[in-house]
Amino acid sequence: MFNILTIDIEDYFQVQAFSSVIKYEDWDKFECRIERNTDRILEILDSVRSPQKVRGTFFVLGWIAERYPDLVRRIQKEGHEIACHGYAHKLIYNQSKEEFREDIRKTKRILEDITGIEVIGYRAPSYSITDKSRWAFETLVEEGFKYDSSIFPIHHDFYGMPNASRFPFVIF
Repeated sequence: MFNILTIDIEDYFQVQAFSSVIKYEDWDKFECRIERNTDRILEILDSVRSPQKVRGTFFVLGWIAERYPDLVRRIQKEGHEIACHGYAHKLIYNQSKEEFREDIRKTKRILEDITGIEVIGYRAPSYSITDKSRWAFETLVEEGFKYDSSIFPIHHDFYGMPNASRFPFVIF
């Protein structure tokens, strides 16, 4: 059996559920808890008794990475993969193709500058690659991403691809 552990590195005020009451322009006004919370996750993962060290993929917002580059380095130092979660947690289907391209380019560059390694994974904010934003896959490939973790095979009010496989599959 192959298990996959993924963690989104975003703070409480950045989630879609609060987007109608907390604007992006106000994010700097909120207490950021991301370092304390992520350090706790790293401690928990380090304490797991297992024949092999537990490793995961951490999908990091560019906004967080810019402000907390040492946090990104700590995650990497613990042996976890750093992947892209976009810059400002914008839903893909609310962006144009060019806005999306700029968002992932910016974040990929920030993460690669911090880690010194190529970032190959992507997860859309709020799993917002849906049937109406499938065009994003082509852009991800063009920008050098090797895999995507954005498809959620469920019915939901603003995300999901109910007919998608629950298991890894090839888009192209």
